[in-house]
Amino acid sequence: MSEITNEIKKRRTFAIISHPDAGKTTLTEKFLLYGGAINQAGSVKGKATAKHAVSDWMEIEKERGISVTSSVLQFNYGGFCINILDTPGHQDFSEDTYRTLMAADSAVMVIDASKGVEAQTRKLFKVCVMRHIPIFTFINKMDREARDTFELLDEIEKELGIATCPINWPIGSGKAFKGVFDREQKEVELFSDTNKGTTTGEVRKIDVNNPELDWILGTEAKIALEDEIELLDGASAEFDQEMVNKGELSPVFFGSALTNFGVETFLEHFLKMTTSPLPRMSDHGEIDPMKEEDFSAFVFKIQANMNKAHRDRIAFMRICSGAFEAGMSVYHIQGGKEVRLSQPQQMMASERKIIENAYGGDIIGIFDPGIFSIGDTLTTSKERFAYEGIPTFAPEHFARVRQMDTMKRKQFVKGINQIAQEGAIQIFQEYNTGMEEIIVGVVGVLQFDVLKYRLKNEYNVEIRLENLPYEYIRWIENEEINMDKLVGTSDMKKIKDLKDRPLLLFAHEWSIRMTLDRNKDLRLSEFGRS
Repeated sequence: MSEITNEIKKRRTFAIISHPDAGKTTLTEKFLLYGGAINQAGSVKGKATAKHAVSDWMEIEKERGISVTSSVLQFNYGGFCINILDTPGHQDFSEDTYRTLMAADSAVMVIDASKGVEAQTRKLFKVCVMRHIPIFTFINKMDREARDTFELLDEIEKELGIATCPINWPIGSGKAFKGVFDREQKEVELFSDTNKGTTTGEVRKIDVNNPELDWILGTEAKIALEDEIELLDGASAEFDQEMVNKGELSPVFFGSALTNFGVETFLEHFLKMTTSPLPRMSDHGEIDPMKEEDFSAFVFKIQANMNKAHRDRIAFMRICSGAFEAGMSVYHIQGGKEVRLSQPQQMMASERKIIENAYGGDIIGIFDPGIFSIGDTLTTSKERFAYEGIPTFAPEHFARVRQMDTMKRKQFVKGINQIAQEGAIQIFQEYNTGMEEIIVGVVGVLQFDVLKYRLKNEYNVEIRLENLPYEYIRWIENEEINMDKLVGTSDMKKIKDLKDRPLLLFAHEWSIRMTLDRNKDLRLSEFGRS
């Protein structure tokens, strides 16, 4: 086995997803603490303290205490090299999460034990199911009052349509939370409360049949545990690794990220149950990292201005096969030419280090002089193949952008174009007026705030946004259609994207049907092409 294959085998690359406030960022930081990547966990609460979550780097994130963009974190633990893709929990930034899931081999879903499955969890989950990626569930905040454990499992199964298999089981919740029962080892893991920013904490393991357990847990809690174990053994799905790999069975773990209950146990089990980097689909069939020696990667995210001093653009790539070396030349499929990958970096949120090597499964950031787009493929293979594209989601909110100072037109056009290339917003023009009238479309309204904030802080441009009444956008599939002769409805607007492709905006869903009825040759699509 080659050294490259050996390195790839050690890689584990997963996305961590959840509804806002389920504790995802806290869990991520605890992983980093166990891996020795950081010494003390930051606080996500924002204004109350100067320390912020390691994975939140944008100024607006620090002010609001929410994650706006996905960040990439790498650490080593137990002989594995782990890449965590931390995603924004807020639904207004879900498109960034969708793209990030394209770069992951598995997903960790964090659920708040008092709230259960929330709206955003459902939406993200559908993307995981669509991609058949393994899903691991961490039910968090057991140190607070929680819902009935069986109810929580039932809800995951019903709402998300996936079987669950608890690997461990909580003993009480809130003030009565004593620890977890490991079903395979038949041991109770007892936790003492730990200092919130550290990994230290006593973990005692006691055999479930040890009489000492009666007085440690109390007779009532011990009897309740025995009853629940019996019920669980009869009712829950058996652990089946093949079903986990297909994304049809989710192993479930319980704990508290804030106090470190169950975090290391989860990490250890997770590493045993996940696989090395998986093959990826291309237009030339599957590319298997265990067989393909040539370097190949695809761009899943572009982020401008991560470093205020340099005003740079970073293209995030998922390496799918082979080994990367700093300064190597690769073929850029979409650009149709050789490019040199310069200033390769690995991230710890905004902290970065220049790297010399990386392998299949790793995520790296490359300096982008403005040539890369989301979905691009790069390879050293003589066989020119492209990885499957990343879909563009239809915006649901639209606004006309007005510049406050027309003298800053140049900075404005540059700024709005660069932010649009990251994929968080989409920009359109009025059909006949050109670039003078810019309309911006977003998946979630908070993106409007981010756009205003970033234009002001990164490009020194102030804008005013006028909300538009449109909620539906449709791409025109047969672009040869005569737009001037198109018969629409009173609430329809003709626009075009930056590649001059014609689109239609509608305020009401019925207008889409009416427009199709009135123009028999017209074909409309809900998804754009990157």
